Amino acid sequence: MTYKICETLCILPKTVYNLAQGPLKVKRKHLPNPHKLGIIHLFILYISEDSMANMEMEELLAVARLFKLDSRPLSCVPHGEGHINRTYCVTTEKGTRYIMQKINDHVFPDVKGLMENIEGVTEYLRRTEKDPRRVQTIVRTLEGDTYLRLESGYWRVYVFVEDSVCLQQPEDGRDFYMSAVAFGSFQNQLKDYPAETLHETIPNFHNTVIRYRNFKETLAKDPVGRAAKAQPEIAFALAREADAAVLVDRLAAGILPLKVTHNDTKLNNVMLDEKTHEPLCVIDLDTVMPGLPAYDYGDSIRFGANTAAEDEEDLDKVRFDLDRFRAYTRGFLEACPTLTQAERESLCWGAKLMTLECGVRFLTDYIDGDHYFGVHKPDHNLLRCRTQFKLVAEMEKCWDQMEEIVRSAGAAAASADDAS
Repeated sequence: MTYKICETLCILPKTVYNLAQGPLKVKRKHLPNPHKLGIIHLFILYISEDSMANMEMEELLAVARLFKLDSRPLSCVPHGEGHINRTYCVTTEKGTRYIMQKINDHVFPDVKGLMENIEGVTEYLRRTEKDPRRVQTIVRTLEGDTYLRLESGYWRVYVFVEDSVCLQQPEDGRDFYMSAVAFGSFQNQLKDYPAETLHETIPNFHNTVIRYRNFKETLAKDPVGRAAKAQPEIAFALAREADAAVLVDRLAAGILPLKVTHNDTKLNNVMLDEKTHEPLCVIDLDTVMPGLPAYDYGDSIRFGANTAAEDEEDLDKVRFDLDRFRAYTRGFLEACPTLTQAERESLCWGAKLMTLECGVRFLTDYIDGDHYFGVHKPDHNLLRCRTQFKLVAEMEKCWDQMEEIVRSAGAAAASADDAS
């Protein structure tokens, strides 16, 4: 039997003694005599891995029972590949499945504001959607709230979207197109939502000007002496600093209207029908905030039009795929034909600036000593930065083609919308 150390506990010793003899199955030689202990005693429990798993399951099921499920929860297992929140799949005795999440309140300290955003947006979307699979559905607590606060953290539950699939990478070009339809539809359905009423769950998330300010402040300090190794990347970023203000200036001038944006428009945040791979709904709404359609469009292009991994070391493999760009643009604008001309003209800038901004963030974190993004090998954030800057450079080379693709797709979408 394999044993591992559980965290140090501080509870009544008699209670621990009884637990240890029973469900925790602690080796008897490790058990203290409860009559020789004080009222409260600090000690370490040695628990079998199987027993720890059972204990965690019971704790998770206890949390699940505090929500309005259709029947008693029977199992709770880890689910998905997310890195921010802890996600579990709960199954009840009726066979119904739910998604339960422990919200990361370090990344999202304003949990109340975050859940108000999600509740407002999902209820708004539900007004025009009859299929429950097409809108993420919040399951309320026994007290009727949208989330639960316990000593262990903040918890929430959603209805599981059945007969669906979530892809980490497109299986073919059509999957990328369908993700564009999903995010374009999301944008179109929320075009009249009062974006100014939403909370900024991460303030200035896509304010590229502020991202540059943070970069230059970190560069000036060079806290771990890495700037010398990143001189080509630093020069690349500084040469494009003037571009950083293009979108925020247009927003400030009223040229671009403030809209509801998702702000994390990767393929794996779209639920597709398991059989047809047609989009059902957009998920992971934690970053829903006021913003610009160009942010959502651009982040998708940054992620999906890259031919290589985000941390590819061989930059010859990193290319900006114009065919993928064309497919996504067509799907996005077909699903969202109501964008203004100014908004359509901002889309190419969204693609470039979201990619540039991401590269600057990777570079900032590299110079700062890798405190924000997780790293798994030497110079990991510098490698990530290089792939983003390679994409930016390739976009600049085919800028005229990108703009023509957007113009053509926008005109076709507007014409089809008028005909309908």
